Amino acid sequence: MDISATLDRVLTRYADLGKALEAGPGRDARQYGQMSKEYSDMGPVVAAIEALKKSQKEIDDLAAIMADKGADKEMREMAEAEHRELNGKLPVLERQVQLMLLPKDEADARNAILEVRAGTGGDEAALFAAELFRMYQRYADLKGWKFDVLSVNDTGLGGIKEATANILGRNVFARLKFESGVHRVQRVPATEAGGRIHTSAATVAVLPEAEEVDIQINEADLRIDVYRSSGPGGQSVNTTDSAVRITHIPTGTVVAIQDEKSQHKNRAKAMKVLRARVYEAERAKKDAERAAARKSQVGTGDRSERIRTYNFPQGRVTDHRIGLTLHKIDKVLEGEALDEVIEALITNDEAERLATLQ
Repeated sequence: MDISATLDRVLTRYADLGKALEAGPGRDARQYGQMSKEYSDMGPVVAAIEALKKSQKEIDDLAAIMADKGADKEMREMAEAEHRELNGKLPVLERQVQLMLLPKDEADARNAILEVRAGTGGDEAALFAAELFRMYQRYADLKGWKFDVLSVNDTGLGGIKEATANILGRNVFARLKFESGVHRVQRVPATEAGGRIHTSAATVAVLPEAEEVDIQINEADLRIDVYRSSGPGGQSVNTTDSAVRITHIPTGTVVAIQDEKSQHKNRAKAMKVLRARVYEAERAKKDAERAAARKSQVGTGDRSERIRTYNFPQGRVTDHRIGLTLHKIDKVLEGEALDEVIEALITNDEAERLATLQ
C-alpha cells in the first residue's frame, strides 16, 4: 500500500500546526485549544512516520553502497548485512504507521455500560449469565478498572435474568466492544441425572458511556414510573416506592432499576443506562454497516445465533467470528485468559480495516 502522499500530508499538517501554535492563542482561545490537542495527538504518529522514513533512507543509502563496484568488499558486505536487517524491520514499521493512520472510533477511550441477559435455556441460561457477569468483573479487576454494579435481577438460585454494570477505566470500550453478542454454553447441568449435555445462551451488550453533552434527552420525551421494589419470587424488599422505570418515548427504550433504596439513586442509574443506549442508537444510525454488524452479533438470544461457545466437557472456548479456540475455559471465565480472545479480535478488526485501504 503506497501511503507516501498521506504521510507527507500528515507531516505538513503537523508542521503547520506547530507554526500556528508558536504564534499564540490570539483572540480565539477555543480554536487554539483544539489545535493544541490535535498537535499533541499527532505527535506519536509523526514520530512513527519519521522513524519509517529514516529507515527507508538508510536502506536506499546501503543499497547504493552495495551497488558501488569501487567500494571496499568488506564495506559492501557490512552494508548488505545492515540492508537485510533493516528490510526485515521495515514491514513492522509500515504496519505500525498504517494502524496509527486508521480512523479512530471516538468512543474507544470511553467507559462502558455492560449488560448481560439470560437467553434460551431457563435456569441454566441464568446461571451462565451470572458466570459471564462475574467473568467481566474479574477481568475489570485485573485491568485495574472500576466495576460499578448498577442493577441485578437474580433468580434466587444463583443465576441472573439480567445484570448491568458501569465499567470505568482507560480504553474500556475499545477492549470490550467486541464482546457484544450471543454467548453459548454447552455442559451437563447439575440437575441433569442422565448426564446429557445441554445448550443454553446469554446475550452481552457493551455500550460506550454517554455524557449529557453527547446526547440531549428532553424530559418531555420521558415517561417515569415508580413502583415498589421486589426480590426473587415477588417478595417485597422495600416498603417504599423506590424502583424506577424510565421509558424514552421517541425510541421506545426502557430501563428499570430497583437496586437502591433511594428513588433518586435508582433514577440516576437508570438515566446513565438510558443515555448510553440512546447514544449507541445514534452512533449506529450514523454508520449503517456498524448497525448491521451489531444487530447480527447481539441477535435475539436464541441458541443458534452465537459469537462464542463455552464447551465445558471439552474445556474449550471458541470464538466463531475468527475461528479461535482456547482449551482453557477455566482461565477465560476467571478473566485471566480473556485478553487472549480480545487481542485476537482487535488484531482481526485491524487487519480487516487495513484491507479496505489497500
